[in-house]
Amino acid sequence: MPRILIVGGGYAGFYTALKLQKWLRPGEAEVVVVDPLPYMTYQPFLPEVAAGQIEPRHAVVSLRRHLDRTRIITAKVTGIDHAAKTATITPEAGEPWQLEYDHIVVTAGSVSRTFPIPGVADEAIGMKAIEEAVAVRDRLIDNFARAALLPAGPERDRLLTVVVVGGGFAGIETFAELRSLASSLLKEYPQLSIDDTHFHLIEAMGRIMPEVSLETSQWVLKNLAQRDAIVHLDTQLTSAVDGVIELSTGESFQSDLIIWTAGVMANPVVRSTDLPVEERGRIRARADLRVVDESGAVVEGAWTAGDVSAVPDLTGGGVGGFCVPNAQHAVRQGKRLAKNLVAVLRGEEPQDYVHKNLGAVAGLGLGHGVFQSGRIAIKGFPAWVAHRGYHGLAIPMWERKIRVFSGWLWNLLLGRDNVTLAAREEPQEYFQAFATRPKA
Repeated sequence: MPRILIVGGGYAGFYTALKLQKWLRPGEAEVVVVDPLPYMTYQPFLPEVAAGQIEPRHAVVSLRRHLDRTRIITAKVTGIDHAAKTATITPEAGEPWQLEYDHIVVTAGSVSRTFPIPGVADEAIGMKAIEEAVAVRDRLIDNFARAALLPAGPERDRLLTVVVVGGGFAGIETFAELRSLASSLLKEYPQLSIDDTHFHLIEAMGRIMPEVSLETSQWVLKNLAQRDAIVHLDTQLTSAVDGVIELSTGESFQSDLIIWTAGVMANPVVRSTDLPVEERGRIRARADLRVVDESGAVVEGAWTAGDVSAVPDLTGGGVGGFCVPNAQHAVRQGKRLAKNLVAVLRGEEPQDYVHKNLGAVAGLGLGHGVFQSGRIAIKGFPAWVAHRGYHGLAIPMWERKIRVFSGWLWNLLLGRDNVTLAAREEPQEYFQAFATRPKA
């Protein structure tokens, strides 16, 4: 059988494999997915995971459970030699080895894009992985517990100061959800008041959320201001060394929780391949999701989709003529790629990917949200309901949808669960503290 190798099990890779399972005939092709993680993360839920509104495991989808007719390899692809049609597989334990393929689908996604700002690499945390969202939640809750035992002063201010860098959808949703979590924590710590908490969002541009209208973005700014959250527009972070935040405006303060959401870039794994890459580090692609070289000629047996690819946006709405890196495109590209790959295997012609942006919806904390589709804008509670309804249904697989909706229902009835498990980072401490050791 021809072997189809899918590099990356995120949105595009997961849906490509899922649909190939459905549309390939028995024995028509072998499908292999390689990813260092055993699950796909539904990233729109990360802000709610960080805010304790969604159980972390419910925001991920098991690859082995749902791709049950696909070979799953939990490892990294550290090299692709398409001329020889081999990929280097590097597992966590053991030696790297070569895997041959007939068709390769590169859907390795994106990673956080950072700049050489002093202190950011050492002090900040991203919001691209489920582990990051859980760590942010635990840090914020634990900081409240520590601050409640301290007198008013610089150390307490540092623990209760949250900084988010980046005013796109990911940054605003994270910022607003954490503000909502902090407000709920005040009920459990009567020693603290909302005036003791300090939330700062830093955005280099003159506005936030470019995906929505200016009027809608201004409503979001007003909503955040009413909740004692400060947004610094036309402002850059110049240093974060040792948690000391320095801004281009001259302002300075300390923070124990710095979250970086200022953009993404294509996964650097593509630099270890001989596939053609454009100036922004993405794999060159045609609208039918086949890889092409600089002259536009198709690279036989190579496909790509999602954030790692430069796919032309035939609707004319994309930035620079290409599809923007978001889940809306990645999911649909994965489905179209699977159809096209099956078509090519059967001697048929692939079709172009065309999808017009349906709009944008964002959750801004419990009971707050915005929705924008063309000139239609909905704000407040109705938009929050729309946000939950859309993403609750958009997460793949019904067992995950049921878990998410049931979790929201229990939170509505029982309240937000503000218990942390930060000690899981060093689980042996409990045992080692009292374990009997041989005498010297």
